[in-house]
Amino acid sequence: MLEAKIQDESRQGEAFAPFAADPNTYAKKFYIESYGCAMNFSDSEIVASILQEKGFGATRNSEEADLILVNTCSIREKAEQTVRKRLTEFRKLKDARPGTLVGVLGCMAERLKSKLLEEEKLVDMVVGPDAYRTLPGLIEEAESGQKAVNVLLSREETYADIAPVRLDSNGITAFVSIMRGCNNMCSFCVVPFTRGRERSRDAQSIVAECRELFEKGYKEVTLLGQNVDSYYFTPEGKNEKPITFAELLEMVALVSPELRVRFSTSHPKDITDDVLHTMAKYENICKCIHLPVQSGSSRILQLMNRTYTREWYIAKVNRIREIMPDCSITSDVITGFCSETEDDHLETISIMEYSKYDISYMYFYSVRPGTLAHRRYEDDVPLEVKKRRLAEVVEVQNRLSKESYRNDIGKTFKVLIEGNSKRSEHDWAGRNSQNKVVVFPKGNHAYQKGDYVMVKVKDATQATLLGDIVA
Repeated sequence: MLEAKIQDESRQGEAFAPFAADPNTYAKKFYIESYGCAMNFSDSEIVASILQEKGFGATRNSEEADLILVNTCSIREKAEQTVRKRLTEFRKLKDARPGTLVGVLGCMAERLKSKLLEEEKLVDMVVGPDAYRTLPGLIEEAESGQKAVNVLLSREETYADIAPVRLDSNGITAFVSIMRGCNNMCSFCVVPFTRGRERSRDAQSIVAECRELFEKGYKEVTLLGQNVDSYYFTPEGKNEKPITFAELLEMVALVSPELRVRFSTSHPKDITDDVLHTMAKYENICKCIHLPVQSGSSRILQLMNRTYTREWYIAKVNRIREIMPDCSITSDVITGFCSETEDDHLETISIMEYSKYDISYMYFYSVRPGTLAHRRYEDDVPLEVKKRRLAEVVEVQNRLSKESYRNDIGKTFKVLIEGNSKRSEHDWAGRNSQNKVVVFPKGNHAYQKGDYVMVKVKDATQATLLGDIVA
């Protein structure tokens, strides 16, 4: 879990290399950095698989790479600035090492293809989220000196048949993509334009991937989608009934009671009682729901095109607490959206207080070109007001997080050991069902990474539970 704090940019870029592949066995080497959401990191694993099939091995060192790829995020302006800075650095590396190719993948690809290729000449190729299968051909084009571009969006592509290469994996947890795209058209969001319309992946291929992961020793999967609750797959053949997200959750949970199942992200308008009851039924479906609120004001929610009201959201929180009293709820919050008043801001704070989020990811609004908000509304909240409101929201969330973690002192949780604590090799670190990080001494116990262990919490910080192993 991340500590609640001001976050005005996407997750930092991270370089990846496959968990179990020697790059020296390949004729050429690629280096990849990913920015933004978990879906981007999952996509990078698909790209790695495609490249390995074509003779490229991963490297952690960009200076020895024949191919440098940046998987980008457009969700906020600061994220794009960060990516642009990295591309400038890679361009210098390319100048010093002729023959190296630099490419942009993902959400910035379609939106900024002309600028990146022609005006700024930062990259050799631009590849959209639905065009990764064409990478080998695009690489050949770029090697011949042409500018290689494919940003076409698809109504069918799910990469269901591609086995992702698990990048920098701990061998215990893994992402599994279950759908792509989004139909919600929130007025502030670029995702429908950069990732296209919703399409759900074949349920059997999802279950097969999860089963294969478990057989390889993985103990936890996170099912990914822009809006997992709208998952809806209709198998081919007569008399085949559609599979909903609740049914998919159950199918994955039944792979093994030893395989934990998480998912992200839920949309308040779509999460159903069937999903909640399925979560409650299976111990190995983790009791944590990421339920972005964005704003606590019904007026602002309407301008955001979130298609629910403040009252609807509160009723959904109540329903979650009723069916699963021990369920953790986390959220996303945007401050300073177009025309937001102090009263709107106070309503956001009050809904946070009511929902008692364990963690929130908090940002001030930045205009995204091409979105409905960009075309229709004036970005009229001054930057200093946005930042001040964000600071107030962060202060509230820090207090809520601290209270939530302190309330767990004295409780005993089942924890999946993910590896050594970052601070000491003498301590284990893992997470409980509520997705809270738990750190505890190894002692003389014979536990290993990937084991489940019962831990009694004796202390807590704002973002970590501290405890001891109990019998």
